[in-house]
Amino acid sequence: MLAGMSLLSRLLEAPIDETVVEDVTTFWPRYVALAARTPRTFDRAVLGGFAADRLAWAFAAGYRSALARLVPELPDDTMAALAVSEAGGNAPKAIQTRLSRVDGHLVLDGDKTWTTLGPHASVLLVAARVDPEGSPRPELRVVRVPVTAAGVTITSMHQTPFVPELPHASVQLRGVVIDEAAVLLGDGYDHYVKPFRTVEDIHVFGAALGHTVRELRRRGQSDTEHATSRAAIERAMAALAALSSLTELPAPSVSTHIVLGGALAVGKEAIATLEAKLATATDPAAERFRRDRTLLSVAGSARATRLEKAWATISV
Repeated sequence: MLAGMSLLSRLLEAPIDETVVEDVTTFWPRYVALAARTPRTFDRAVLGGFAADRLAWAFAAGYRSALARLVPELPDDTMAALAVSEAGGNAPKAIQTRLSRVDGHLVLDGDKTWTTLGPHASVLLVAARVDPEGSPRPELRVVRVPVTAAGVTITSMHQTPFVPELPHASVQLRGVVIDEAAVLLGDGYDHYVKPFRTVEDIHVFGAALGHTVRELRRRGQSDTEHATSRAAIERAMAALAALSSLTELPAPSVSTHIVLGGALAVGKEAIATLEAKLATATDPAAERFRRDRTLLSVAGSARATRLEKAWATISV
């Protein structure tokens, strides 16, 4: 609770950093410094979003913090990227990348189509099959792969229309020899790929709400509708308090998904208020926010389906 109160107090009272950060190589050391003094991954995400001058870096802070929550053994100064998606999607049956034993060595082969932060990552967390050919249920593992390993090729992808500063890559893996210790413990899907969807939502929306509070505070002094700004900040803070509590619950649980649905709904009201205030603003930060707002709607249908499935398991 003290950590949560400290986080909320900082959002309301800390000075706002006006530094302009144009690329990920400038953002990264700022995040590493934040992580070094912020043990709790959710707090890192939120404070990273609060410090960010744009949604791209808020997302990056949330994404990397989510990975830290899921894989705590990752060094905080390591830029890591989760490599799951392939040509057929990211469901278990779509994963064709394979981890096999060849001449006594573990060898990784496959292709990943969309890896966020991939062009600048030093370590990839690769989801791969280990089941026999033709197995009806894919069995996955997640493997730590240094990008410098022989057989790893990373190709930067085109910029997206929103958050173009956020880099993505395709990854080619050809005969990459893997150390036994690099295979993460536990089932790759149940322990990492599936829960990451929930853990990422919690951390990324936490970061987005930290950024929202920042922008509402920045503009509140000159805002003629102080009450509207304050009400939006209140909603953002309430959503953050709920999201923070979810980090202590199992990601797959029904209650986690139902509370997450409510927290996101309240948080989106705060974001919508900021969006309305920036609708006619002409400064660079406002223009970036309007351009990048779509980021927060990505995978919205998947979230809605997940919430419906959670409600379907209980009676109200």
